[in-house]
Amino acid sequence: MTTFEAILLTIVTASTPLLIAALGELVSERAGVLNLGVEGMMIMGAACSFAAAVTFDSTVVGVLAGILAGVAMAALFALAVLGFAANQVGSGLALTIFGIGLSGLIGAPFVGARRDPIAPLDIPVLSDLPVVGRLFFEQDLFVYGSIALTVLIALYLGRTRSGLTLRSIGENHGSAHGLGLPVLRVRFLAILFGGACAGLAGAYLSLVYTRFWAPGMTSGRGWIALALVVFAAWRPAWVLVGAYIFGTATVLQLHAQAAQFGVPSQALSAVPYLATILALLLLSLRRGRAIGAPGSLGVPFVPDR
Repeated sequence: MTTFEAILLTIVTASTPLLIAALGELVSERAGVLNLGVEGMMIMGAACSFAAAVTFDSTVVGVLAGILAGVAMAALFALAVLGFAANQVGSGLALTIFGIGLSGLIGAPFVGARRDPIAPLDIPVLSDLPVVGRLFFEQDLFVYGSIALTVLIALYLGRTRSGLTLRSIGENHGSAHGLGLPVLRVRFLAILFGGACAGLAGAYLSLVYTRFWAPGMTSGRGWIALALVVFAAWRPAWVLVGAYIFGTATVLQLHAQAAQFGVPSQALSAVPYLATILALLLLSLRRGRAIGAPGSLGVPFVPDR
């Protein structure tokens, strides 16, 4: 394997958790719910999946535990913002702080443990092609699953009746409620889906990307996933493009540090986050407002009020 091929493969693994988490948040926001707790749900997924995988010596059990952890955190958020009509921004920030703290407690006994790598799916003949072979035809199931998830969400939102219902509720929950659409139920399911995706993204981090647990290992990826949704103007295909752009920035700054360009490592580590801020700034300057943002995004819904 050449150095160039190794870099491309690393970009794919760095981009996958961003893509999965951002897709879940996109569905939640298209339903009109802004969940700033993605970082907290991701790190809880990472901690619970690694703990379960080591305890039961099973990657499948670990992945399921990560997803369930994300769903449980999302359900807590849903109880606050749907059950009590709490402020979505404040509830999301509290969820992130809670998740970071609780994950440290859950993961503490597993610091220093390691998991074996997950074998990739090897497609005969095609995986032997130069350069593109291993890049496209020898990836793990999570990578292929994330691409399939992008397509399925795009089809669901754009081509199905229930997808239209979800978008209608996100655009104007008052009118949707007046037409008899189940606003709270649709938003609850959308929030749980976002939590499941964030938990799965966390499981990928601890079981595939690093194969160990460390406190704070999400390193702000949940915030980048949130920015990706805005960057993509709430469109699944552009979330895919954005995830790979930010994944590339993450990997290149690591190689720049290894090459010792004379730039402080702290400055290079900040490159993906600076790229996130720059992308949001350029979008705001170019468009003046967030085109594509659901009309009821972040607005609490109280029936018959």
